[in-house]
Amino acid sequence: MTDTASPADGTVPPEKLVRVYLKMRTARDALVKDHEAELSKVEASMQQVKSALLAYCKEHNIESVRTKAGLFYRTIRQRYWTNDWESMGKFVVEHNVPELLEKRLHQGNTKTFLEQNPDLLPPGLNVDSEFTVTVRKA
Repeated sequence: MTDTASPADGTVPPEKLVRVYLKMRTARDALVKDHEAELSKVEASMQQVKSALLAYCKEHNIESVRTKAGLFYRTIRQRYWTNDWESMGKFVVEHNVPELLEKRLHQGNTKTFLEQNPDLLPPGLNVDSEFTVTVRKA
């Protein structure tokens, strides 16, 4: 039996599945592309409205406003980062504050480490592996 022949058991041949998958992916990509421009315009407009509301709060020196349409309020969002990881690492160790760091593993570096050190397994390391399918055009 070839990839294009219909199997006797009624299953769909792989060639047909690939063809259908590629059509579906092309349709999805077209929908995403069509809507990205529209979505971008809506998001830009929403940002303008948020900026106007923020300016209103600042101008009137208030934190929140309740209207018939709904409530809006301003909050302070802070983000922290470093451009000097070496110094930050020393600081974390010196002051015993590992909680300043997020607890996650760098996937690529962990994979590389394990490949280069197959006999060294970090304690408590969990691994989840699963097969995936990638479809490409011929």
